[in-house]
Amino acid sequence: MSLIVVGTMAFDAIETPFGKIDKTVGGSATYAAYAASNFVRPIHQVSIVGSDFPKKEMEILRKRGVQMEGVEIVPDKKSFFWSGKYHLDMNTRDTLITDLNVLENFNPVIPDNYKSAEFLMLGNLMPSLQKSVIKQLTTRPKLIVLDTMNFWMETAWDDLREVLNLIDVLLLNDSEARQLTGEYSLVKAARKIFEMGPEYLVIKKGEHGALLFNENNVFFAPALPLEDVFDPTGAGDTFGGGFIGHIAKTKDISFENMKTGIIVGSVMASFCVEKFGTQRLKEITKEDIDIRLNEFVQLVNFDIALV
Repeated sequence: MSLIVVGTMAFDAIETPFGKIDKTVGGSATYAAYAASNFVRPIHQVSIVGSDFPKKEMEILRKRGVQMEGVEIVPDKKSFFWSGKYHLDMNTRDTLITDLNVLENFNPVIPDNYKSAEFLMLGNLMPSLQKSVIKQLTTRPKLIVLDTMNFWMETAWDDLREVLNLIDVLLLNDSEARQLTGEYSLVKAARKIFEMGPEYLVIKKGEHGALLFNENNVFFAPALPLEDVFDPTGAGDTFGGGFIGHIAKTKDISFENMKTGIIVGSVMASFCVEKFGTQRLKEITKEDIDIRLNEFVQLVNFDIALV
């Protein structure tokens, strides 16, 4: 059930209408690993950090079954840093600072004991680095999941198109799907994306749930209504970690099982937004996850008499 998670391990400074924090641990690989570790271990982490990244944080992840041989620590350099401010609707934000620091020279090297992993989660990163990771593996994983964003569509189009041809599942949000394809209809966008290589598409719609497509099927999962949304940073990465964690645990890459996977991803994302950074993900238990999964079941379960 081995899983590789590739992405950033970083620091964030976040301001929302409900609070502010000047420095907290974040990064796509961090959120994904915290989520996935509830379902599958070991997790083979691939990332890069500076000497300022907290040793305590690394140790917490190790205790959750996250192996760190693939995490490069650069002496006397700073970790990737992002600062953002969310608007009142919590769906839009302004990026205030992006300091690449060690990420600027990141060249992921996959350790030998990672190279035959069964599942691969490529968190949001430069497409050329995502492709490099795939090319280093000795056997093709059963499932390769890739997350991307509008920035790479604008700045690394050729590399993105190449890596899309190598993956199985693409994760992105609705505006990114429209930008990638030039189609407003998400059904039409899905068809165009399948022509680019992926067999499955997951479109994240934040508080409005998520859509799962393959060539012949569509499934919609709602988001769990929450009373408090404190910080949406990392929710998409947490969703991805929950999704791939469930798939890796079950070893079932069917469309039917992916339907459950996006419910699990949605559950994990619902925890993430309840506190700043990764704080809530560190607190939850299997019982908490099971209770919320049951809430999802109740949310979508109904009987109807056809007339």
